[in-house]
Amino acid sequence: MEVLPKFDSVFSIDCVIFGFDEGELKILLIERNVEPFKDWWALPGYLVKENESLDLAAERILYELTGLRDIFMEQFYTFGDVDRHPQGRVITVAYYAMIRLNGPKELKPVTSVARKAVWYPVKDLPKLAFDHTKIFQKGFLKIRNKISYQPIAFELLPEKFTLTQLQHLYEVILNKTLDKRNFRKKMLNYGILKELDEKQKGVSYRAAKLYKFDRRKYAKIFQNELSFGK
Repeated sequence: MEVLPKFDSVFSIDCVIFGFDEGELKILLIERNVEPFKDWWALPGYLVKENESLDLAAERILYELTGLRDIFMEQFYTFGDVDRHPQGRVITVAYYAMIRLNGPKELKPVTSVARKAVWYPVKDLPKLAFDHTKIFQKGFLKIRNKISYQPIAFELLPEKFTLTQLQHLYEVILNKTLDKRNFRKKMLNYGILKELDEKQKGVSYRAAKLYKFDRRKYAKIFQNELSFGK
């Protein structure tokens, strides 16, 4: 019986984590503390261990480089250009997530690979290490396309939000101005927003009504058939 040779492959994970805070869409970055690209900003990413699954590696790497746990991430693309890493061929599997930033999510790397982790405004994105700018752009395009047919925007907003906050988030992601009247009418007609008997607090202007996203009603009625932000 012919014995097949064992192949050695080097894989890495890169995490594209989006958050929305103070009216800005942000991306999670680390400041690298090792070569190559020491002192550069980069997406949280590192090599997969030999006997480790990709999903478990993504969880471990995100925690070690940022201190974040229990973040649901999805694979969205594989990057395999031969020269994407200066030390040899490394194939990276990119994961993405969208999380709320209004809760206690302290960033604290537990490995010396990252000097620190920060939330960086997408509009001011610096030049990134490796091909991470390309990976970020692919991830941003992913959520820009997905927000048009799935209610993923609600993953970024506080549990209770105003229609103005909701519209602003859509405008930031879609990079266009939406008609206020049409946007509100469409969102309310979907029937997936629950109007609360509450209003904003601590604002200097007229307080607006607060709403919640009704996940159960969305799943029951629409099952991913909506068309958002158009």
